[in-house]
Amino acid sequence: MVAGLRASFGGEGGVASFDIPCPPSFFSRVFSDPAQSRGLPKPDFIIGTGSGSRWPMLAARRHHGGRAVAINLPLLPYRWFDFAIVPEHDRPPPLPNIILSQGALTEPLPNSSIQSGRGLILVGGPSKHFTWDLQSLRQQLERLLAHPLDWQLSDSRRTPDGSLESVTGAKLVHWRECPPGWLQEQLATAEQIWVTEDSISMVFESLQSRARVGVLRVPSKKKANKVRATVQRLVDQGMVTDRLEDVSAPFAPVREPLNQYLVCARALLRRCGLPVADT
Repeated sequence: MVAGLRASFGGEGGVASFDIPCPPSFFSRVFSDPAQSRGLPKPDFIIGTGSGSRWPMLAARRHHGGRAVAINLPLLPYRWFDFAIVPEHDRPPPLPNIILSQGALTEPLPNSSIQSGRGLILVGGPSKHFTWDLQSLRQQLERLLAHPLDWQLSDSRRTPDGSLESVTGAKLVHWRECPPGWLQEQLATAEQIWVTEDSISMVFESLQSRARVGVLRVPSKKKANKVRATVQRLVDQGMVTDRLEDVSAPFAPVREPLNQYLVCARALLRRCGLPVADT
């Protein structure tokens, strides 16, 4: 979000940002004024993401002023915040202080060139909305990996142990072994990215790239599944594909990055009556 404000603000002087850790105790989060915030300029925006940030944001606004902007579901009453930027698949109420984002906000990817023949597969795991069918997943992986690309395959914290060890045709990179920035660099340079549909945040982060993005289907726990509905909407819009045969289709980078961090930053500036830079 801060990157979006820096790129979008049209006024003089640019945007200065300061990272302030949230206090560990509940009492400190609710009532204290963190020492790191003292002596800083009066804020225009106090931005926080994650449940641990909500009370400190409100405390900071009480001490210093500014507008409290909650990223994702605030878990406290919406009216307590000046703005909340919430993914549309979370179905927030139609309140005037809510800005809808298409998926979770992600930072911009490195400005790297796509490397021809590079493929990336990201595997999630069982979740609140999905179960796990390892046999079906391996069959889908076999179909993808039969296409001769330089494939990298990575798991996640939710991937059941041993799920990918027998997969051949790709370099397996466990999430524990990924150095800082590895994923963002792979997303920026891959020609094709395939993600299991349970990993909705990774689907949207992949859409920050110019790669072809595909989804691997996993079983839904219920017929009504808001994550699957969001993925299906992306498929219907032609932003991602669920057709495994598309892996062999000629690649042409015609899709622009989703850039929701810019869209939401501009919306926030406009709602506050602040200048927005020309695009």
